Amino acid sequence: MGDPTLPILDIRDVGKTFTVKDRTVTALKGANLTVRRGEFVCLLGASGCGKSTLLRIVAGFEAASSGEACMWGKPIAGPDPSRGMVFQDYGLFPWLSVRDNIGFGPKSRGRPAPEIRDTVARYIDLVGLQAFADAHPHQLSGGMKQRVAIARVLANEAEVVLMDEPFGALDAMTRERLQDELLDLWSRTGLTVLFVTHAIEEAIFLADRVVVMSPSPGRIDAVHAIDLARRRDVSSPAFNDIRRTLSAQLHSHHGRVAA
Repeated sequence: MGDPTLPILDIRDVGKTFTVKDRTVTALKGANLTVRRGEFVCLLGASGCGKSTLLRIVAGFEAASSGEACMWGKPIAGPDPSRGMVFQDYGLFPWLSVRDNIGFGPKSRGRPAPEIRDTVARYIDLVGLQAFADAHPHQLSGGMKQRVAIARVLANEAEVVLMDEPFGALDAMTRERLQDELLDLWSRTGLTVLFVTHAIEEAIFLADRVVVMSPSPGRIDAVHAIDLARRRDVSSPAFNDIRRTLSAQLHSHHGRVAA
Protein backbone atom coordinates (compact mmCIF):
# COMPACT_ATOMS: atom_id res chain seq x y z
CA MET A 1 0.00 0.00 0.00
CA GLY A 2 1.16 3.53 -0.74
CA ASP A 3 1.06 6.75 1.26
CA PRO A 4 -2.47 6.90 2.80
CA THR A 5 -2.41 10.71 2.63
CA LEU A 6 -2.39 10.48 -1.18
CA PRO A 7 -5.34 9.50 -3.39
CA ILE A 8 -4.99 5.90 -4.53
CA LEU A 9 -5.71 7.04 -8.11
CA ASP A 10 -4.88 10.45 -9.54
CA ILE A 11 -5.84 11.13 -13.16
CA ARG A 12 -4.30 14.38 -14.38
CA ASP A 13 -5.43 15.96 -17.65
CA VAL A 14 -5.43 12.55 -19.38
CA GLY A 15 -6.13 12.39 -23.11
CA LYS A 16 -6.09 9.60 -25.67
CA THR A 17 -6.00 9.83 -29.46
CA PHE A 18 -6.04 7.09 -32.09
CA THR A 19 -5.19 7.14 -35.76
CA VAL A 20 -7.85 5.53 -37.96
CA LYS A 21 -7.15 5.49 -41.74
CA ASP A 22 -4.97 8.62 -41.60
CA ARG A 23 -7.54 10.38 -39.40
CA THR A 24 -6.89 11.31 -35.77
CA VAL A 25 -9.72 10.41 -33.40
CA THR A 26 -9.83 11.91 -29.89
CA ALA A 27 -11.27 9.21 -27.63
CA LEU A 28 -10.60 11.08 -24.38
CA LYS A 29 -9.68 14.68 -23.64
CA GLY A 30 -8.52 16.45 -20.47
CA ALA A 31 -9.79 13.95 -17.89
CA ASN A 32 -9.11 14.89 -14.25
CA LEU A 33 -10.21 12.69 -11.36
CA THR A 34 -8.91 11.61 -7.95
CA VAL A 35 -10.13 8.50 -6.15
CA ARG A 36 -9.52 7.90 -2.45
CA ARG A 37 -8.74 4.48 -1.02
CA GLY A 38 -11.94 2.54 -0.31
CA GLU A 39 -14.17 4.62 -2.60
CA PHE A 40 -16.68 3.14 -5.02
CA VAL A 41 -16.70 5.37 -8.11
CA CYS A 42 -18.82 4.81 -11.23
CA LEU A 43 -17.97 6.16 -14.68
CA LEU A 44 -21.35 6.77 -16.36
CA GLY A 45 -22.00 7.59 -19.99
CA ALA A 46 -23.15 6.40 -23.39
CA SER A 47 -20.98 4.43 -25.81
CA GLY A 48 -18.12 6.48 -27.20
CA CYS A 49 -17.69 8.78 -24.20
CA GLY A 50 -14.25 7.41 -23.30
CA LYS A 51 -15.14 5.63 -20.06
CA SER A 52 -13.67 2.24 -21.10
CA THR A 53 -10.64 4.02 -22.59
CA LEU A 54 -10.04 5.75 -19.26
CA LEU A 55 -10.42 2.44 -17.42
CA ARG A 56 -7.86 0.75 -19.71
CA ILE A 57 -5.40 3.60 -19.12
CA VAL A 58 -5.79 3.17 -15.34
CA ALA A 59 -5.34 -0.59 -15.79
CA GLY A 60 -2.11 0.05 -17.71
CA PHE A 61 -3.37 -1.69 -20.84
CA GLU A 62 -3.04 1.54 -22.83
CA ALA A 63 -0.79 4.57 -22.46
CA ALA A 64 -2.25 8.05 -22.28
CA SER A 65 -1.48 10.30 -25.26
CA SER A 66 -1.33 13.27 -22.91
CA GLY A 67 -1.47 13.85 -19.18
CA GLU A 68 -0.73 11.21 -16.57
CA ALA A 69 -2.52 8.54 -14.53
CA CYS A 70 -0.94 7.71 -11.17
CA MET A 71 -1.47 5.16 -8.40
CA TRP A 72 -0.26 6.20 -4.94
CA GLY A 73 1.46 9.15 -6.64
CA LYS A 74 3.50 6.99 -9.04
CA PRO A 75 2.84 7.03 -12.80
CA ILE A 76 1.06 3.94 -14.14
CA ALA A 77 3.46 2.43 -16.66
CA GLY A 78 1.74 -0.88 -17.42
CA PRO A 79 -0.48 -3.62 -15.99
CA ASP A 80 0.05 -4.58 -12.35
CA PRO A 81 -1.71 -7.06 -10.03
CA SER A 82 -2.55 -4.19 -7.68
CA ARG A 83 -5.08 -3.06 -10.30
CA GLY A 84 -7.31 -5.97 -11.27
CA MET A 85 -9.71 -5.84 -14.23
CA VAL A 86 -13.10 -7.58 -14.37
CA PHE A 87 -14.61 -7.75 -17.86
CA GLN A 88 -18.18 -8.24 -19.08
CA ASP A 89 -17.20 -11.52 -20.76
CA TYR A 90 -15.59 -12.89 -17.55
CA GLY A 91 -12.18 -13.72 -19.12
CA LEU A 92 -11.89 -17.08 -17.33
CA PHE A 93 -9.62 -19.90 -18.51
CA PRO A 94 -12.10 -22.54 -19.74
CA TRP A 95 -9.69 -25.43 -19.17
CA LEU A 96 -9.20 -24.58 -15.48
CA SER A 97 -11.51 -25.28 -12.56
CA VAL A 98 -12.93 -22.52 -10.37
CA ARG A 99 -10.23 -23.31 -7.82
CA ASP A 100 -7.42 -23.11 -10.40
CA ASN A 101 -8.79 -19.96 -12.05
CA ILE A 102 -8.76 -18.18 -8.69
CA GLY A 103 -5.32 -19.51 -7.84
CA PHE A 104 -3.78 -18.67 -11.23
CA GLY A 105 -2.40 -15.28 -10.20
CA PRO A 106 -0.74 -16.34 -6.93
CA LYS A 107 0.67 -19.44 -8.65
CA SER A 108 2.09 -17.35 -11.52
CA ARG A 109 3.76 -15.10 -8.96
CA GLY A 110 5.48 -18.06 -7.33
CA ARG A 111 3.59 -18.11 -4.06
CA PRO A 112 4.10 -21.24 -1.89
CA ALA A 113 1.53 -24.00 -2.41
CA PRO A 114 0.08 -23.81 1.16
CA GLU A 115 -0.40 -20.05 0.78
CA ILE A 116 -2.15 -20.53 -2.58
CA ARG A 117 -4.50 -23.13 -1.05
CA ASP A 118 -5.39 -20.83 1.84
CA THR A 119 -5.90 -17.82 -0.46
CA VAL A 120 -8.10 -19.76 -2.87
CA ALA A 121 -10.19 -21.24 -0.05
CA ARG A 122 -10.69 -17.78 1.47
CA TYR A 123 -11.94 -16.21 -1.74
CA ILE A 124 -14.06 -19.16 -2.80
CA ASP A 125 -15.76 -18.82 0.58
CA LEU A 126 -16.03 -15.04 0.20
CA VAL A 127 -17.95 -15.32 -3.09
CA GLY A 128 -20.01 -18.32 -1.94
CA LEU A 129 -18.82 -20.90 -4.48
CA GLN A 130 -17.66 -23.67 -2.14
CA ALA A 131 -19.93 -26.22 -3.85
CA PHE A 132 -18.47 -25.34 -7.28
CA ALA A 133 -14.75 -25.23 -6.46
CA ASP A 134 -13.95 -28.08 -8.85
CA ALA A 135 -16.38 -27.09 -11.62
CA HIS A 136 -15.24 -25.61 -14.93
CA PRO A 137 -16.56 -22.36 -16.43
CA HIS A 138 -18.89 -24.09 -18.89
CA GLN A 139 -20.68 -25.66 -15.90
CA LEU A 140 -21.43 -22.29 -14.28
CA SER A 141 -24.14 -19.69 -14.75
CA GLY A 142 -23.21 -16.19 -15.89
CA GLY A 143 -23.51 -14.86 -12.36
CA MET A 144 -21.24 -17.60 -11.00
CA LYS A 145 -18.65 -16.90 -13.69
CA GLN A 146 -18.59 -13.24 -12.73
CA ARG A 147 -18.11 -14.16 -9.06
CA VAL A 148 -15.12 -16.29 -10.07
CA ALA A 149 -13.71 -13.39 -12.10
CA ILE A 150 -14.01 -11.08 -9.08
CA ALA A 151 -12.48 -13.66 -6.72
CA ARG A 152 -9.57 -14.17 -9.13
CA VAL A 153 -8.78 -10.45 -9.06
CA LEU A 154 -8.97 -10.33 -5.25
CA ALA A 155 -6.78 -13.42 -4.84
CA ASN A 156 -4.10 -11.65 -6.86
CA GLU A 157 -3.87 -8.97 -4.15
CA ALA A 158 -5.61 -6.18 -6.06
CA GLU A 159 -6.02 -2.89 -4.20
CA VAL A 160 -8.14 -1.40 -6.97
CA VAL A 161 -10.79 -3.37 -8.87
CA LEU A 162 -11.57 -2.00 -12.33
CA MET A 163 -14.90 -3.22 -13.68
CA ASP A 164 -15.95 -2.69 -17.31
CA GLU A 165 -19.75 -3.16 -17.41
CA PRO A 166 -19.31 -6.47 -15.56
CA PHE A 167 -23.04 -7.18 -15.23
CA GLY A 168 -24.09 -5.97 -18.68
CA ALA A 169 -24.58 -9.46 -20.14
CA LEU A 170 -26.66 -10.79 -17.22
CA ASP A 171 -30.42 -10.99 -16.82
CA ALA A 172 -32.06 -8.37 -14.59
CA MET A 173 -32.53 -10.58 -11.52
CA THR A 174 -28.97 -11.91 -11.59
CA ARG A 175 -27.66 -8.40 -12.14
CA GLU A 176 -29.51 -7.08 -9.08
CA ARG A 177 -28.28 -9.96 -6.93
CA LEU A 178 -24.66 -9.44 -7.99
CA GLN A 179 -24.90 -5.70 -7.36
CA ASP A 180 -25.89 -6.51 -3.77
CA GLU A 181 -23.12 -9.10 -3.47
CA LEU A 182 -20.53 -6.69 -4.88
CA LEU A 183 -21.50 -4.01 -2.36
CA ASP A 184 -21.30 -6.55 0.48
CA LEU A 185 -17.84 -7.64 -0.73
CA TRP A 186 -16.70 -4.04 -1.07
CA SER A 187 -17.88 -3.13 2.45
CA ARG A 188 -16.12 -6.17 3.97
CA THR A 189 -12.79 -5.82 2.14
CA GLY A 190 -12.24 -2.06 1.94
CA LEU A 191 -11.46 -2.31 -1.77
CA THR A 192 -11.37 0.65 -4.11
CA VAL A 193 -13.69 0.14 -7.09
CA LEU A 194 -13.78 2.02 -10.41
CA PHE A 195 -16.86 0.75 -12.24
CA VAL A 196 -17.93 1.54 -15.83
CA THR A 197 -21.64 1.50 -16.69
CA HIS A 198 -24.12 3.10 -19.06
CA ALA A 199 -27.04 2.37 -16.66
CA ILE A 200 -28.05 5.37 -14.53
CA GLU A 201 -29.86 3.32 -11.87
CA GLU A 202 -26.89 0.96 -11.47
CA ALA A 203 -24.50 3.88 -10.99
CA ILE A 204 -26.68 5.54 -8.33
CA PHE A 205 -27.28 2.24 -6.53
CA LEU A 206 -23.57 1.36 -6.32
CA ALA A 207 -21.46 4.48 -6.17
CA ASP A 208 -20.15 6.92 -3.59
CA ARG A 209 -19.60 9.25 -6.56
CA VAL A 210 -20.85 9.13 -10.15
CA VAL A 211 -18.56 10.58 -12.83
CA VAL A 212 -20.69 11.66 -15.81
CA MET A 213 -18.86 11.45 -19.14
CA SER A 214 -19.87 12.75 -22.56
CA PRO A 215 -18.73 11.96 -26.12
CA SER A 216 -17.19 13.75 -29.10
CA PRO A 217 -14.56 13.92 -27.69
CA GLY A 218 -14.84 11.77 -24.56
CA ARG A 219 -14.52 13.89 -21.44
CA ILE A 220 -15.60 14.19 -17.82
CA ASP A 221 -18.54 16.59 -17.56
CA ALA A 222 -19.42 16.40 -13.87
CA VAL A 223 -18.90 14.44 -10.66
CA HIS A 224 -21.91 13.81 -8.40
CA ALA A 225 -21.60 12.67 -4.78
CA ILE A 226 -24.39 10.20 -3.98
CA ASP A 227 -25.37 11.06 -0.41
CA LEU A 228 -27.87 8.25 0.13
CA ALA A 229 -27.74 5.70 2.93
CA ARG A 230 -27.07 2.10 1.94
CA ARG A 231 -28.88 -0.21 1.10
CA ARG A 232 -30.44 2.19 -1.39
CA ASP A 233 -34.10 2.11 -2.32
CA VAL A 234 -34.45 2.60 -6.08
CA SER A 235 -38.08 3.65 -5.63
CA SER A 236 -37.40 6.41 -3.07
CA PRO A 237 -38.01 10.07 -3.99
CA ALA A 238 -34.38 10.97 -3.23
CA PHE A 239 -33.06 8.21 -5.50
CA ASN A 240 -35.36 9.32 -8.31
CA ASP A 241 -34.40 12.98 -7.90
CA ILE A 242 -30.79 11.98 -8.59
CA ARG A 243 -31.87 9.78 -11.48
CA ARG A 244 -33.71 12.68 -13.12
CA THR A 245 -30.67 14.96 -12.70
CA LEU A 246 -28.28 12.44 -14.26
CA SER A 247 -30.74 11.52 -17.01
CA ALA A 248 -31.16 15.18 -18.00
CA GLN A 249 -27.41 15.62 -18.13
CA LEU A 250 -26.89 12.54 -20.30
CA HIS A 251 -29.72 13.55 -22.66
CA SER A 252 -28.14 16.98 -23.06
CA HIS A 253 -25.07 15.20 -24.45
CA HIS A 254 -27.19 13.62 -27.20
CA GLY A 255 -28.42 17.06 -28.17
CA ARG A 256 -24.90 18.42 -28.44
CA VAL A 257 -23.73 15.46 -30.55
CA ALA A 258 -26.75 15.74 -32.87
CA ALA A 259 -26.10 19.45 -33.30
